[in-house]
Amino acid sequence: QPLSAPQDLVDWQKPLLWQVGYLGEKYDEWVHQPVDRPIRLFHSDLLESLSKTAWYVVFMVWAPVVLYLSWVSYTSLAQGNTRLFSSFTTEYSIPVHKYYFPFIFLLGMFLWSLLEYLIHRFVFHMKPPASNYYLITLHFLLHGQHHKSPFDSSRLVFPPVPASLVIGFFYGVLQLLLPEVLGLSVFVGGLCGYVIYDMMHYYLHYGSPKKGTYLYGLKAYHVKHHFEHQKSGFGISTRFWDHPFRTLIPEETFEKED
Repeated sequence: QPLSAPQDLVDWQKPLLWQVGYLGEKYDEWVHQPVDRPIRLFHSDLLESLSKTAWYVVFMVWAPVVLYLSWVSYTSLAQGNTRLFSSFTTEYSIPVHKYYFPFIFLLGMFLWSLLEYLIHRFVFHMKPPASNYYLITLHFLLHGQHHKSPFDSSRLVFPPVPASLVIGFFYGVLQLLLPEVLGLSVFVGGLCGYVIYDMMHYYLHYGSPKKGTYLYGLKAYHVKHHFEHQKSGFGISTRFWDHPFRTLIPEETFEKED
């Protein structure tokens, strides 16, 4: 269906980030009425530039990091010094061999897919209180601007500068929970999952997958999320987690035309 016309609730000639908080009760409806035009968020040209990025920049920045950390993880495991549960018992601790690295890597990717779903559903799609200017502003910065302008190609992937802060946080958490090398191995798998997710998200908006393929189904699913079912269909790189959390977009049937 055609996109709605620009709304007069905001001044499109000025940065929107500092305006949306005043919409109050009108914000939730307004932000889910998409427009096909670029959005300016900040007055500062520097901050505005840091909030945008081309899709290939994400791959160029993080793919070498994934390759390097994969090599570091594998060679560290090959030394044979990594053991699981060694902080609890030295006698029954489990050695982690280098041959386990591919499985640990895949575990990291699997955990990322869950994290992707949880962040998208509970952070990006939180409904900020109408009376809270700051939460509305935060929501618009994190994800609302993407739903308002879903075809703004410069904001379909996560810019590397703010992404590095979030990625660093999760690296720190894994280092606290797991032995150093094991935590790094899980982390690099999750980082790979993130890169795949960001590339896939861009492709679902601008790619033209062949009808009947897996990506074609995901593209149709994501389009429904944007334009029909904003409160469901939170999986992007996979619909797997929408099943157990019961947020799957229902399959629609169409009568055959003679």
